[in-house]
Amino acid sequence: MGVTVHRVYSVVVFIILASLDNVAIGLVPPLYSPISRALGVGEGALGVVTAISYLVTAVAAVLWAYAGDRTDRKPVLMIGTLIWAAGTGGSALADGYWTFFATQLLAAVGLGAVGSVGFSVVSDLISPKRRGLVMSLWGLSQGVGTLAGVLIASQLGGRDWKTPFWVLAALGVAASAAYFTTADIRRGQSEPDLAAVFAAGEEYEHRISTDDLPRIAARRTNVWLILQGLTAQAAFGSLVWLPRLFQARAQAQGYDEQTAIAVGGLLATLFQLGGVLSIVGGLIGDRRQRKDKGGRAKVAAVGILAGIPLYVLLFFAPVSLPAPQHKPAIEIVLGSLFTSPSLLGAFLLALVALALTSANAPNWFALIADVNPPEHRGTVYSLGNLVNGVGRAAGNGLVGVVFAALARSFPPPANLAIGLAAFQVFFIPTGIMYWLAARTSPADIAEVHALLQARATSDPAPAANSRTGQL
Repeated sequence: MGVTVHRVYSVVVFIILASLDNVAIGLVPPLYSPISRALGVGEGALGVVTAISYLVTAVAAVLWAYAGDRTDRKPVLMIGTLIWAAGTGGSALADGYWTFFATQLLAAVGLGAVGSVGFSVVSDLISPKRRGLVMSLWGLSQGVGTLAGVLIASQLGGRDWKTPFWVLAALGVAASAAYFTTADIRRGQSEPDLAAVFAAGEEYEHRISTDDLPRIAARRTNVWLILQGLTAQAAFGSLVWLPRLFQARAQAQGYDEQTAIAVGGLLATLFQLGGVLSIVGGLIGDRRQRKDKGGRAKVAAVGILAGIPLYVLLFFAPVSLPAPQHKPAIEIVLGSLFTSPSLLGAFLLALVALALTSANAPNWFALIADVNPPEHRGTVYSLGNLVNGVGRAAGNGLVGVVFAALARSFPPPANLAIGLAAFQVFFIPTGIMYWLAARTSPADIAEVHALLQARATSDPAPAANSRTGQL
C-alpha cells in the first residue's frame, strides 16, 4: 500500500511541477505593454522574444530528453528546473531589452527539461489502459499552468511587471527541492509485457542510442504525431494573444490600461476553462482505444476539426462590460458573467471550443507512449515538442505581424479578432494528420508489444545489445 501511495504521490508531484514551466511560458504576453514601456521597445519586439523562447525551449528539450533516455532522469529534471528559475528571476533584474532577451532564453533552456524528461517518467508510472486519463491530467496541468501564468501576470503585474517573475522564480527553486521526495521510477516498469522482468528482480536495461533515430523516424505514426504539431501549434500559438484581444475590447469600452490588462487576463483565463474537459477527451480515448487501436487518433481528429467554427465565433462575439467603475477587475468580470448575455454566450462558446480541441493533448501523449518502447518516449516527445515549438513560434510571431498589417484598415479590437480567426485554418491539416495516424497506429502498437514481449523472454539485455535497443 505504501508503494502505491508513493507512486500516486509521485504522479501528482510531476503533474503539478509540469504546470510550472507553462506558468513561465504564459507570463510575458499579458505584460507586453508595461514591459515594452519599461524597456523602451515596441510590443512586437517582445513578441519576438516569446517566439524565439518557444523555439529555444523546443530545441533544448531534444537534448535534455536524449540525456534523460540514457541516464538517471531525476538529476536532469532538478538541473533544468534550477536553470529556468534563474532565468526567470534574472528577467526581473533586466534593465534593457537585450538583457531581458538573454535571461528569457536562459529560462527557455531550462524549461526544455521539464516537459520532455517529465513525460518519460510519468509514462513509466502508469499502465497503458489508463494512459488517456493520466495524460489528460498531465496535459491539463500544462494548460492550467499557462492560464496561471496569464492570471499571475495580469493580477500581480498591473502595477509592477517584475513581481510575477520574482514569485515564479521562488516557486521554481521550491520545485527543484520537491523532486527529492518522489519515487525512483524504473524505466518500463508500467508495461504489462515487461512485468516478468521486474518480478524477477531484474531491470529493463535498454537505452536509446543514435542508431535508434532512423527507426524512430521510420515508425509512421511518429511521423504524423510529430508533424501535426507544426500546424496545430501555429493555431494554438496565436491564442497567447487572447488576453490582448480582451484587453483591447475593455479599452474600447472606456477602461484604463491597468484595469483593462487585469480584465483581459481574467476573461482569457475564464474563457479557457473548457480545457479542464480534456479529462473527458482522455477517458473517451481510453475507451475507444480498447475497441479500436486507432481510436485515440480518431477522437483527437474529431475534436480538432469540430472546434474550428466555435473559435471563429468566439473571436467575433460581442463582449459587453459594465461602464468603467472603481472596482477590482475580478468583481467586474464575475459580476457581469451572468448579467451580460453577450459575455455568457462568449463563455459558453469558449467552453465547448476548448473542450473539443483539448481532446488533442491527452491522446497525443498516450499515443506516443503506445507506439514507442520506453527508451524512445522522451526523445520522441521532445521531437514532437520541437516541431510544436516551431509551429508555436511561427503562430505567435506571424500573428503579431498580421495584427499590425490589419490595423491599417481595422482598428483594435477588430484587427485582433480577424487575425485570430484566420489562424484557425491551421487546425484543418492537423485533423487530417490525426486521421492518418488512426490508420497507422494499430500496426505500430502491435510491433511494440511484440518487441517488449520478446525482450522479456530473452536473456537479460546482453551488453552488446543493451545500448542499441535491439534484441
